[in-house]
Amino acid sequence: MTDDYGADQTTADEIDDDDDGVTSIWGVSEIRAGLVAGTLLLVAFLLGLGGLHGWALGLNIAALLVGASTFVPETLQKLARGKIGVGTLMTIAAVGAVILGEFAEAATLAFLYSLSEGLEEYSLAKTRGGLRALLSLVPDAATVRRAGIERVIDPADLAVGDTMLVKPGERLATDGTILAGRTSLDVSAITGESIPVEAGPGTPVYAGSINGTGALEVEVTTTSENNSLARIVHVVEAEQSRKGTTQRLADRVAKPLVPAIMIVATLIAVIGSLLGDPGLWVQRALVVLVAASPCALAISVPVSVVSAVGAASRFGVLIKGGAALEALGAIRRIALDKTGTLTANAPSVVAVATTAGHTREQVLALAGALEARSGHPLARAILAEVDTVPDAADVQAIPGAGLSGIVEGQQVRLGHPGWVTAGDLADQVRRMQEAGATAVIVEDDGPVIGAIAVRDELRPEVPAVVAELHRQGYTVAMLTGDNTATAHAVAAQAGITDVHAELRPEDKSTIVAAMRTAPTAMVGDGVNDAPALATADLGIAMGAMGSDVALETADVALMGTDLRALPQAFSHARRARRIMQQNVGLSLALIAILIPLAVAGVLGLAAVVLVHELAEVVVIANGVRAGRATNLHTTTTVTSAQSPQRAMAR
Repeated sequence: MTDDYGADQTTADEIDDDDDGVTSIWGVSEIRAGLVAGTLLLVAFLLGLGGLHGWALGLNIAALLVGASTFVPETLQKLARGKIGVGTLMTIAAVGAVILGEFAEAATLAFLYSLSEGLEEYSLAKTRGGLRALLSLVPDAATVRRAGIERVIDPADLAVGDTMLVKPGERLATDGTILAGRTSLDVSAITGESIPVEAGPGTPVYAGSINGTGALEVEVTTTSENNSLARIVHVVEAEQSRKGTTQRLADRVAKPLVPAIMIVATLIAVIGSLLGDPGLWVQRALVVLVAASPCALAISVPVSVVSAVGAASRFGVLIKGGAALEALGAIRRIALDKTGTLTANAPSVVAVATTAGHTREQVLALAGALEARSGHPLARAILAEVDTVPDAADVQAIPGAGLSGIVEGQQVRLGHPGWVTAGDLADQVRRMQEAGATAVIVEDDGPVIGAIAVRDELRPEVPAVVAELHRQGYTVAMLTGDNTATAHAVAAQAGITDVHAELRPEDKSTIVAAMRTAPTAMVGDGVNDAPALATADLGIAMGAMGSDVALETADVALMGTDLRALPQAFSHARRARRIMQQNVGLSLALIAILIPLAVAGVLGLAAVVLVHELAEVVVIANGVRAGRATNLHTTTTVTSAQSPQRAMAR
């Protein structure tokens, strides 16, 4: 049990690494010692019934020594460093009971407390093990080709630049890039997405993925200790001590409570002894010490946080600590970026409109000549449609407008409507935008010759996800830098009515700030939306697998690109938050009830210890419930949206 209050305080949610080797409940030394002490107590009780009181006393003392060995030595070490805590109270109570000759009660206290300590350690080790199980996805061996020779090595010996050979059905030992071969990769254990991902030369791949039917040659890009799985575990474990509101409340109550209890118990013993029977009031003071100890309070939040965070990582959601978990559970408004979040961030040309005397190929070729000098996502979409790209000279980018340059001696411009006038193509451009496409107009030496509709398709699961978020009671808004017509068309297909378009990054931040009259989350790509993510109460990065920036900057990261993880994460966090609040409420109520009963002499030392430790078992069991993943059935893909080609052909 967390026992550190005072100088250099170690908080309740800082979990020791001593649990690394715990694989079963019998591997916990406190559990073993508690069972031995319990057995000795039972035998002593039976001997006492038989009149063998001497033997019973000896076994009670033995039970006390065995049980106390699990917490008294550590308590004394901490006292020497100026730290006091729950163990201090239990030690004082046990010593006081011995002084009063109540060996059976002292042994019972030590027995129950050692068991509760063991159960706490086991529950935290088990929930931490769920997160660390990600590391077991890495195979025990990897095949590499070095100097033309294939050899099997330990994954820890892989070096950046090695060529790793992955057979069908094998797991990847570390991150890399495919050099040769095509396959479908099962990444469900990492991102939570059940549909295999098609991969070929140039595709980045991640440790723990299962290769499908194709043999692969993969260039290693990270060592085993720095691969994506190791980074996930490191980030979560490093951030688990970030405390949320409930944990801070528990800390604020628990930290001063221990010394306050000691003062109150001392006053009860002194004043009671002056006014009545000293033995009676010293005994009651010892009972108050135990009754008011914040055993359950200290563990009420940490076990819930560790359980919930570990469970979320198993369905592809990385939650960085208790503060992020509580914030996620308290969110009421959600701002969704369009590109890369609601859409696949893979734009493609869906239509080309031309003026008289010009062809589709001519329009695309001139556009491609300028876009070849651009790194914009729309450029890749246009270039993918061009077989031969003409040379262009004097290409200039006009921020927020488009491109201009010289192609085959003619001045060519392309850009959005408003910078390049649509002219005779105004109706076609309007229909392109109404269908959710971005229109790029091409002008050749003055006249407009064509308009290209580029569309970043909505992810197929988005309508169902938005509907589920609405069903859960969230207010959903869409933020985008795209034009108003395109934004409203995409939002209509997604089922979103609150739309903010034509925004710059700083505008998105302003919108999010205005939404924060209620707890607000911003969902984006973790890089381009950095100002808005930072402004929101909670930043959620989409598709963070392999992105160091997203892993480091976001409060919550969706490791895959399936948005169905988003409502699942919200539901999971709300449930975990309710469990934390239940645990804190139960712990505080228990203290409030037991103290007056202890002062009045209604409950004795053994009874109070039993109630406390049973309550702690209840709190731990309730906290472990937060480790159950909330599985939502939001997998129905809505495909009723009209195709853009048909819409633009009206």
